[in-house]
Amino acid sequence: MNIEEERRHSLGSSVCRIVIGLHLLVLSTVGCNEGTGSMTEPIAEPEPLLKQGAGAIVRIDPEFDALVPIDAQIEKLAEGYMFTEGPVWIRRGTPEPYLLFSDIPANSIKKWSPVDGASDFLTNIFEGDPGDRSQVGSNGLLIDGEGRLILCEHGNRQISRIESDGSVTVLADRYEGKRLNSPNDAVFHSSGSLYFTDPPYGLSEQDDDPDKELNFNGIFRLKVNGEVELLSDSQTRPNGIGFSPDEQTLYVANSDRTNKVWYAYDVLDDGTLGPARVFFDVNDQSAAGAADGMAIDREGTLFATGPGGVWVISPDGRHLGSIQPTEVPANVGWGDDGNVLYMTARTGLYRIRLTTGGAIP
Repeated sequence: MNIEEERRHSLGSSVCRIVIGLHLLVLSTVGCNEGTGSMTEPIAEPEPLLKQGAGAIVRIDPEFDALVPIDAQIEKLAEGYMFTEGPVWIRRGTPEPYLLFSDIPANSIKKWSPVDGASDFLTNIFEGDPGDRSQVGSNGLLIDGEGRLILCEHGNRQISRIESDGSVTVLADRYEGKRLNSPNDAVFHSSGSLYFTDPPYGLSEQDDDPDKELNFNGIFRLKVNGEVELLSDSQTRPNGIGFSPDEQTLYVANSDRTNKVWYAYDVLDDGTLGPARVFFDVNDQSAAGAADGMAIDREGTLFATGPGGVWVISPDGRHLGSIQPTEVPANVGWGDDGNVLYMTARTGLYRIRLTTGGAIP
């Protein structure tokens, strides 16, 4: 995620919204082409937007109502951060479950508890001299099979693990002897392998940075034996990543401003990937935000952060609707009983309760 690009792009941007009432659905598509499909017949000017809590909800396909209740409310839980990312729910080994998320420019991991609210969890993830780099903290966070916290670190250009005694183990920091760019997001496969993306956002000059050692931005697999394997170098800005429930498909967001798409890859029997294919394209959208982090529900529906909010996309590639908190989110994650979607959105933390959800590690 390139924070400076996000801030510049957000100025003057707009979003096509669809107004809903409790028993009335109004579709307005004047000047808006949603992804791979479009509805071009103009209708009358819509009524003022009906907000649902701290934001709005866009309903396009009737299937959306089975996922997001008509009376669902977007809640703002905390604010005052610099740029939030990587939400992960912690439920094991603690009396009270809580959420962790990164504040990248603040070089820290934050905590939000339903009991105690917001607090600091870990500071100074990167301890060296950042120079002119503004994004040195952690980005994606996840939990492994033993309940340990995994960090995708920008400043240290590595994936690390916090052990039960508080010590840090570096899991991956090089490919073929060359330093990684800045690991961004990751997901575990049931085999124990960790699939992760490595764009250049943690480097001050990105692809042109003199410290960049790899001449590509890759999708990698960290095998159980510790080997780092390159799976694809075809994306310009690989970012959010997630598996379909059957692990037959790997979705990877491309957050390049000039190519805002989600790609899908067939996962082959040996764990490698087939050729990339465009799953959903949002290059026609002018709202702030690019294809970024995602969470996938039990039925394979993508809740993917993109222009204007969280795009809800069916497994067959249909835009069902969107969830739009008052700030554009960069990432999402399941929490509570698995049916609550947490959204890290610029300076704030948001959530919404759904009638669908995903697994909590």
